[in-house]
Amino acid sequence: MKQLWRQRWAQAGGLAGCVAALIAGCAAPPAPPAAPPAAGVPAAPPEPAGPAATIPAAPAARHSNASNPRAYRTDAAAHLYGLNQERIYKGRLPPLLYAIGVLQVEVDGRGQVRNLNWMRAPRHAPEVIAEIERTVRAAAPFPAPARMGKVVYTDTWLWHKSGRFQLDTLTEGQD
Repeated sequence: MKQLWRQRWAQAGGLAGCVAALIAGCAAPPAPPAAPPAAGVPAAPPEPAGPAATIPAAPAARHSNASNPRAYRTDAAAHLYGLNQERIYKGRLPPLLYAIGVLQVEVDGRGQVRNLNWMRAPRHAPEVIAEIERTVRAAAPFPAPARMGKVVYTDTWLWHKSGRFQLDTLTEGQD
């Protein structure tokens, strides 16, 4: 009987901890106040609308010597990070993210994206689905999978509400 009560108290304590973490994650830190422009200094140009306007053109493709899809995933993630440096979330991600998606990407022998298949799409955020697909297609050509001919790899996209992201392969973790 005592063991049953201990289990229930442990479960209740765990649930209370989860609820506290959920509530703490909902609070956003206040934004710093914008400094007024100095007299005689022209204002900075407006930011592009959304993260879609910041994807640079892909550099010349390189080769990957990965011998399996899991090893290739690291090369592909590094390639995506290299092209999207300003869009990568720096540091540890907060406990609650805006969207998480698991995407399977088929890359041919030349590094071109042949197919995208959502294993777990963030359906509550269709704009994130579209942006991830656009980001992956814009990153082509990927490193050519020299040892495999073609590859189908899977990675998890961890998407922050700011529009910045990390890939599970290269994540810095979560708080």
